[in-house]
Amino acid sequence: MTEPDANVKGSGDALEWRDGDMPYSPAFGDHFYCQTDGRLECGHVFLAGNDLPRRFMRSGPFRIGELGFGTGLNFCETWRQWQVASPKDARLHFTSFEAYPMQAQDIDRALSHWPEIDRERQALVAAWPQRPAGTIDLDLAENVRLTVVCGKAETTVPQAVPFDAWFLDGFAPSRNPDMWSHFLMQAVFDKTVEGGSFATYAAAGFVRRNLEAAGFAVERAPGFAGKREMLRGLRPISAA
Repeated sequence: MTEPDANVKGSGDALEWRDGDMPYSPAFGDHFYCQTDGRLECGHVFLAGNDLPRRFMRSGPFRIGELGFGTGLNFCETWRQWQVASPKDARLHFTSFEAYPMQAQDIDRALSHWPEIDRERQALVAAWPQRPAGTIDLDLAENVRLTVVCGKAETTVPQAVPFDAWFLDGFAPSRNPDMWSHFLMQAVFDKTVEGGSFATYAAAGFVRRNLEAAGFAVERAPGFAGKREMLRGLRPISAA
């Protein structure tokens, strides 16, 4: 392993680089994405776990909510697959809730590992504000909009509009339990349309129980890259 170097990431939180271009948060003691292949993990957990891109094939707006924007990897891979699957009259609005937004150069460095998302990375980095804060709204294509809400998710998620699908991608539950609390999982449920979905790499018992207590129908599924389990689920449709 190479020696980590550090620079500033949001609110004074140190960002380290390990094994070349693998971002690591010493504050949470965790990497920003799967060390095996974060892009493929996104496809397995968040896209397939939410039955995407099949659901992208419908007309009209589709809204995705995400806990933890990080490097923007999930957004860029979702955008890539959206372009392939969606009809011309469809619109994607991807909203992420992030307490410590990265700087553009760090996003660029982290995502440069994947040539498959070069076009999306370049567009994101070019539009990213010099001092990311508040609510960042970026129209990155005629039918693709990114909103990053900077701040604590416990405060910002309850103010959001409902989403069709959720990517629950905070740091590991054992290292960032507030991101998986009953309060926040209830807020996620409340901001999910009926029949809407969530997916997460996390499979900790307390996370599953909090999601079920919030009202989701939760199921276990095979995890990515040898991980035994992940979680996915739906908000039930109310009886007429």
